[in-house]
Amino acid sequence: MPSPFVRLYSKAIMIELYHHPMSSGSRALRLMLAEYDRDIQLTEEHLWQRREEFLQMNPNGTLPVLIDNSNGGTVVCGAFAASEYIDETIGALKRDKRLYPEDPMARAEMRRLMEWALVKLESEVIRYTVNERVTKRQMPSDAGGGAPDSQALRAARTNIRYHLKYIGWLAATRNWLGGNQMTAADLTVAAALSILDYLGEIEWSEEEALKDWYARMKSRPSFRPILADRMRGMPPVSHYVDLDF
Repeated sequence: MPSPFVRLYSKAIMIELYHHPMSSGSRALRLMLAEYDRDIQLTEEHLWQRREEFLQMNPNGTLPVLIDNSNGGTVVCGAFAASEYIDETIGALKRDKRLYPEDPMARAEMRRLMEWALVKLESEVIRYTVNERVTKRQMPSDAGGGAPDSQALRAARTNIRYHLKYIGWLAATRNWLGGNQMTAADLTVAAALSILDYLGEIEWSEEEALKDWYARMKSRPSFRPILADRMRGMPPVSHYVDLDF
């Protein structure tokens, strides 16, 4: 049954993505779709506004939300579900360029690392960092906006060290994070780290292998729109767009 949220776009743009520039899952889907050469219509959503139209699409009130207007306006909520949808509807036709490996063990490892980025890294580092440094600046005071909580930021900055060491170990011991080929895991982890990099929260000199891997990732054409992201009143650190740091 067609979704009531179908919108009319040019034939060239059939996928709409409700996103936020500081959402790891949103950035991961943008990278996947760019790797598959799909143009998308981006609609920025501020979750604290709790817009009725958005909540009708996704009662969970979370990002990202993908709408596929080439398939009757299909609405897919959440990064994990949407990435699987992208793989099954687009990636399955890409053969050697597919971002989900064919081997079951390799696919399991890819999913494990995606979960690491979108659940563990998100809940222990990114959520606190973005909320305190970005979201509170956007929200009015009566909605929870205000000065950042230094204790929350201190906890996030302590937690990030463990994550960087582990991801750095993967980068030092494998060709790509999940194994011998680039997968959606690389894109998802790079998407998450790009947010922290934008905010200057990563000390790259402490993890050379991680730095080299990330330089490879952000040198990909799919990363260009991500590197062009800007938050109003909050420019990125100077090396953010520098492909050689």
